[in-house]
Amino acid sequence: MAEIMRVEDREALAAVEDLPVLTAAELDADPHGMFRRYRAAYPVVRHETGGYFVLRHADIERLSTDARMAASETARPELFGVTEGALFDLFKEGMLTANGAVHRRRRSPFSRSFAARTMADLRPHIRRASDELIESWYADGQVEFVDRFATQLPARVIGDLLGLPRADIPSFTELVYAVTRFLSTSILPDEVPESESACQKLRIYVERTLEDRRRTPRDDFLSDFLAKADAAGELSPLEIVFQIVQLIIGGTDTTRVAVVMQLALLLQHREQWDAVCRDPSLIPDAVAEAMRFEPSVASFSRVTTEDIEVSGAVLPARQFVLLSTMSAARDEEAYERPHVFDIRRTDQPRLLPIFGAGAHRCLGEALARIELEESLAALAARIPQLRLDEAPTIRGHSGIRRIDIMRISWQP
Repeated sequence: MAEIMRVEDREALAAVEDLPVLTAAELDADPHGMFRRYRAAYPVVRHETGGYFVLRHADIERLSTDARMAASETARPELFGVTEGALFDLFKEGMLTANGAVHRRRRSPFSRSFAARTMADLRPHIRRASDELIESWYADGQVEFVDRFATQLPARVIGDLLGLPRADIPSFTELVYAVTRFLSTSILPDEVPESESACQKLRIYVERTLEDRRRTPRDDFLSDFLAKADAAGELSPLEIVFQIVQLIIGGTDTTRVAVVMQLALLLQHREQWDAVCRDPSLIPDAVAEAMRFEPSVASFSRVTTEDIEVSGAVLPARQFVLLSTMSAARDEEAYERPHVFDIRRTDQPRLLPIFGAGAHRCLGEALARIELEESLAALAARIPQLRLDEAPTIRGHSGIRRIDIMRISWQP
């Protein structure tokens, strides 16, 4: 891939561009408001840290499968001056940021394992895990929901899928959250070393786990993955490690945020929560609407391989581009009353933008939907009298968003 335009080149670019530049501070303060304000007048805006945001649903839908929009490879770490180490390897060796034949080669060992039918077999397990977590604090009558449920459920599911010890879940989830901080444009330069250290520790953890499976294969996902990868002989040892690192990251943090937001939104719209409790058939629509209204993934990164016209604006070649699913999800041209949370809306697209599109559509989409649906079903069935005592704050305008505490209570 051609070299990405660096920080020192941006002033020259700005002289010939007539697009507004959005700051991280104003976006973090009111991302939905900023996107709404600029989306009406501009299909594309620039970000102060470099690169461009594409804002409109139709443009994002089209560009998501445009061959001129390449996966970002190592563009993101290079923008931060990171050219070696575990964070750099995460982007260099992983499937999520790869293109073409390299992407297909890295994704292939997972495709059958993550088929929707295979993931559906996990529903009873995920429901049991949800029920067990609820039972662990139900008698208390109140709980801090993020740490005691939303953090633990996806980590437990991905950990069980990979055959990881339950005792390891707190440590590897902590590492994951430190790594995903780097995936946000809100990260500060002095925070990068913490993400690098966490990524290095996560890499070592995965390496040791894979070595254990090679010595003592089991009847589990990791042993099966290793057997397929070794038989194909197409992945280097480092590629094998970072496919699993990316899998752990993708299977924990995004779902954690989504689990929190769907419950918070429903409890903030009490009639809709009560409707879900009365009629569980509404749960899939509730999950879809929560992912639209407050997506856990705010954008996807791409790099332009040539100049691309976007609704009258031009994305220059060799630029870092963020396809803003967060902006697209509230585009007035795509949805009726997009700023209203409504689980009964009839204009949801068949494929939700939050999971990407084309060759890079999220491998774990089926698993994520099942986790969200079964966790919501468990809560609605067991604690319909839930009250929201302290609503969470969701932050971030790009990449994986961040969540803080959420307190709920009930009468046992």
